[in-house]
Amino acid sequence: MARILTGIQSSGRPHLGNLLGAILPAIALSKLPGNDALYFIADLHSLTTIKDADERRQNTRAVAAAWLACGFNADDNILFVQSQVPEVAELTWYLSCFAPYPMLANAHSFKDKKERLADVNAGLFIYPVLMAADILLYDVNLVPVGKDQVQHLEIAADIARSINHIYQQEVFVVPAPRVDEQVMIIPGTDGQKMSKSYGNTLDVFAPEAELKKKVMGIVSDSTPLEDPKNPDTDVTARLYNLVATPAQAADMRAKYLAGGFGYGHAKKELLGALLDTFGPARQEYARLLADPAELDRALTKGAEKARILARKRLAVVRSVLGF
Repeated sequence: MARILTGIQSSGRPHLGNLLGAILPAIALSKLPGNDALYFIADLHSLTTIKDADERRQNTRAVAAAWLACGFNADDNILFVQSQVPEVAELTWYLSCFAPYPMLANAHSFKDKKERLADVNAGLFIYPVLMAADILLYDVNLVPVGKDQVQHLEIAADIARSINHIYQQEVFVVPAPRVDEQVMIIPGTDGQKMSKSYGNTLDVFAPEAELKKKVMGIVSDSTPLEDPKNPDTDVTARLYNLVATPAQAADMRAKYLAGGFGYGHAKKELLGALLDTFGPARQEYARLLADPAELDRALTKGAEKARILARKRLAVVRSVLGF
């Protein structure tokens, strides 16, 4: 059996890029026979940038609702909020005492911002240590990550190996990354990678009128309606291919190449495909957010299951370290 862990920050409602690039693949992985999935909402990580308490609570529920609405089985697996397992904070301190300064100073999460040190808080600097604690606390075997997160997983593995070597025993399971080389790069409405920081996302859980406005605002060129168009470079066509059926995608491609088919027509078909593909999830998402007590109960139940694993590993660590 492989124990798998992944986390998503509580930085707002997951957008189409989050769903296609992370959440849906992770849910599919959790459903494979023999896999044991622990998926968490990284609200402690979000504190490095988000200071508003109400915003964090709303974001946490929004992310949880997205996981559940998209089909994650929280009964067979574990869905929890990071801060509801306080053992992770204690383990972060222990691990930080074994994390060399140069290792953390070389981490991407710090290096990308070191030119503006006034904006760097201590939490951001030890971000990789908290991430290591997230992983090592649960005896995780596999951690699905994007290429930009591989370094942080390597830091977790290095810290685990160092502690195992110092104390001459397997204090921690050394995790392995699971990097999907075929991971999709989801284009945003402006053609860049879809990202909240670029303001180019499609929120499939938004009200239909709001989603339609975003879709109709997708960038396109000035090719006349009657002329053929290139579906391989057009943002609307590329997004359509990601959410439509193969037959629908083939039909759209034929329309682009034949001419007489405008970008406005294509955007209307993209909106329809989004509403069809995510229709059930949109309904369940709205239902869950309308009943925050149900969401909170599900997350509390998940945290209780996660804490059973966390306490067991932390008891070993305390004993080894002499506490």
